[in-house]
Amino acid sequence: MTIKIKKCTLEDLPHLQEISYETFNETFKHQNSPENMNAYLEKAFNVKQLEKELSNSCSQFLFVYFNHEIAGYLKVNTDDAQSEEMNDESLEIERIYIKNKFQKHGLGKCLLNHAIEIAVELNKKKIWLGVWEKNENAIAFYKKMGFVQTGAHSFFMGDEEQIDYIMTKPLN
Repeated sequence: MTIKIKKCTLEDLPHLQEISYETFNETFKHQNSPENMNAYLEKAFNVKQLEKELSNSCSQFLFVYFNHEIAGYLKVNTDDAQSEEMNDESLEIERIYIKNKFQKHGLGKCLLNHAIEIAVELNKKKIWLGVWEKNENAIAFYKKMGFVQTGAHSFFMGDEEQIDYIMTKPLN
């Protein structure tokens, strides 16, 4: 098995949009209404929005390949690209998604460790993320990886307000 991580560029936009739709849908469609899912997917993953995010120098998207196939992706943010006001000593993992068929191969851990490497290179003191309170598998994974809940914030799925736990991990 070969695992490779590659930074996304604007040329990767069609693949990024495709995997964003696919992984978000796989992860959350069974717990949300089709109307709210469609509203969120259209807002978050339309070409113009993804192009804007890819062009932001304070954000990075990275694909993870498993045996030469895109298996998932990571999005990290620093400074004013973070989705919550945090200090400049923080790096946010905004998205970490693996296609269902590639889960349980260590790819999430691989992407998380890559995010930590980026944070260390940028001299960040902590890494943080928001995770839906009902995403028990992800919460358990992040706890296992050393994250602790330090707060919560609202996340809107279409017109439905949901709660994301803020989880943080200090870096040494």
